[in-house]
Amino acid sequence: MTPPRYYTPKGGHPGQEQLLTDRAMFTDAYAVIPKGTMRDITTSFLPGWDGMRMWVIARPLSGFAETFSQYIVELQPGGGSDTPESDAGAQSVLFVTEGQLTLSIDGDTHQLEDGGYAYIPAGASWTLHNRSATAAGFHWIRKRWEAAPGVSKPAPLITNERDVAPTAMPGTEGRWATTRFVDPADLSHDMHVTIVTFEPGGVIPFAETHVMEHGLFVLEGKAVYRLNQDWVEVEAGDFMWLRAFCPQACYAGGPGRFRYLLYKDVNRHMPLSPLR
Repeated sequence: MTPPRYYTPKGGHPGQEQLLTDRAMFTDAYAVIPKGTMRDITTSFLPGWDGMRMWVIARPLSGFAETFSQYIVELQPGGGSDTPESDAGAQSVLFVTEGQLTLSIDGDTHQLEDGGYAYIPAGASWTLHNRSATAAGFHWIRKRWEAAPGVSKPAPLITNERDVAPTAMPGTEGRWATTRFVDPADLSHDMHVTIVTFEPGGVIPFAETHVMEHGLFVLEGKAVYRLNQDWVEVEAGDFMWLRAFCPQACYAGGPGRFRYLLYKDVNRHMPLSPLR
């Protein structure tokens, strides 16, 4: 099997001789943030961190992501934080696309490399550092954990994509598969972060329309994606946000695999508005 590849943005700026050519879109139903927008000028920083910068690609906002935030973090050698999370109610998933990281959760230390996945429960005490000689890149997805009767918080989970067998979607002969890092039947988890893989020519042959909000970062390859009423070309490094019930489908155009990191909210009651 071909080893997995993970696109990692590098920043920089286009030359002054270039004309504006881009695929960025922002609609009521979806947004497309192409890789060409992830430049030095669009980075942010966080208090309590050294040697880091990040691209914020999703945040809770009226008319945009409602349930999660997502950062792409670049961490220089020697960089890191002993106090990375300021919100005790926030759970996190880290997914490493480049380099090596040292993660400590409640006193237990773990080494992460490309393809590494870490689930960090809300309220955990954790630190993150780059103790290697090269820069590291990772996704940081955050969501407020929603308590439910009879359900305990999930335990920390550290693994790597290489150690998790993909699950083929029924009837697809393996051309459409999902790498699930947690058991879908584990109701302690109220978000899933997975990797979806399409072999060349693989398709979602119907318009998925459902309650789950989505964030999709393309790790590898290219495809034509159906978003609401539009067909949009996407490639490695692009990010898509889809609001609840936005119709979606795709066709993996090849020549290689099309793969993306997927966020979705799951396993909880729908909040109801107060009676008036």
